Amino acid sequence: MLRDNYSSDKIFDEIVLLMPKMGPGLARIDQYLNDETLFDLVRSDLSKRRKKTLETGRNSTPVEVILRMLVIKRLYQYSYEETERCVGDSLILRQFCRVYLNPVPDDTTLIKWANLIQDKTLQQFNERVTQIAVAHKVTQGKKMRTDGTVVESNIHHPCDNRQLADSVRVLERTIHRARKIQQSVTETPEKITQTARNVARKIGEILKKRTDEAKEAGKKLYQELVAMTQTTVDQAHQTLDLLGTQSGEKIQGLKKTLETFIPLAEQVIDQTQRRVFNKETVPAQEKIVSIFEPHSDIIVRGKETHPVEYGHKIWLNEVDGGIVSHYRILDGNPSDELQWEPSLQAHQKTFLRPPEQASADRGLSSAPNEKTAQDMGIEHIILPKRGYKSKQRSEFEHQDWFIEGRKWHAGVEGRISVLKRAHGLGRCLNHGISGFQSWVGWGVIAGNLAVMGRV
Repeated sequence: MLRDNYSSDKIFDEIVLLMPKMGPGLARIDQYLNDETLFDLVRSDLSKRRKKTLETGRNSTPVEVILRMLVIKRLYQYSYEETERCVGDSLILRQFCRVYLNPVPDDTTLIKWANLIQDKTLQQFNERVTQIAVAHKVTQGKKMRTDGTVVESNIHHPCDNRQLADSVRVLERTIHRARKIQQSVTETPEKITQTARNVARKIGEILKKRTDEAKEAGKKLYQELVAMTQTTVDQAHQTLDLLGTQSGEKIQGLKKTLETFIPLAEQVIDQTQRRVFNKETVPAQEKIVSIFEPHSDIIVRGKETHPVEYGHKIWLNEVDGGIVSHYRILDGNPSDELQWEPSLQAHQKTFLRPPEQASADRGLSSAPNEKTAQDMGIEHIILPKRGYKSKQRSEFEHQDWFIEGRKWHAGVEGRISVLKRAHGLGRCLNHGISGFQSWVGWGVIAGNLAVMGRV
């Protein structure tokens, strides 16, 4: 049965009096999290773990403990294991997380509860945090600056040879596990994972030479690797048929694995044949860059240090006071120009009024975007024009308020940098698209709480 919190502990309260006090920043965050709306948002998702989670069963880890431990995790960039250990070792963190002298929940328990919190809930959570920041005069929401960045998936550099070898490894491992359970089947296919891995490595070494002879040798090795992968895929189909309609937790897990990875392996084979053998340029939207994170997009932003990135583009609204009032994960690599209107609408929804000043990079500059902002009643619109500027436009952009607005807008890069360095938005360590959404959401929330704790 879902519990809301632990009852206060008098013995713990007496012990805490003998210890150093909670730091001022953490104490402020502790105060902000005493909000019923934030609590109810998380509780609503956690209550859906089972059909009768709210009615029956043994007592669960309290909602308040789960919420605060997840905040601590991203506030200090801990892993789940480190979160469990650090909260257990620190009386101050035990007090903050409302654990008191009770056992700290296991890292695997925390993972299961964390996976129940939906992306929509985290967006609403961040909106409420922004409203709390307004109530405590951390921000007024009068100025808004918007910009995008990329959060990378936790994958190695995508190469068809590596993906083919990964496909063989995953499918073959699953096939052998399934055949052990199927006692009626005595013959198991010969293992070729190590062979596939060696061929993939040779392809990478040969193609570094970039000569015609190397390309031809690499093509022959690719044919060998594709043949091995196709053989493994055929065996996986046969195994899936053998499992049939059988029940059991292990059987269902194996079937799910095969049903997930067989189509991905076939897609890798197809794109390899098109690219290597048919000399065809495969469009980015038709490519798969990882069989483990197939949701990852190929993003080219023209950055010299990162010409191509693999993950998802995210868009942020930052308001005065350093609060990220809105974030969204974009599908693919859409034009920056299309992000202006949704950003203004999101600000209007959160603050119930448009900003007095709105700014963005020149990539969002266009006459329709300026008109959209004017129609909303925004007084200072800071969108530097791209390309040639007329004398009138040049004089407009040299006004003092425009120049000051440009200087203020430059700070959004610093905010993005802090989110990446201090709160993990450089690279997502969660799995799947839902894990990616959760990673971004908690990173933004932790960043906002950290700012509110310092003010």
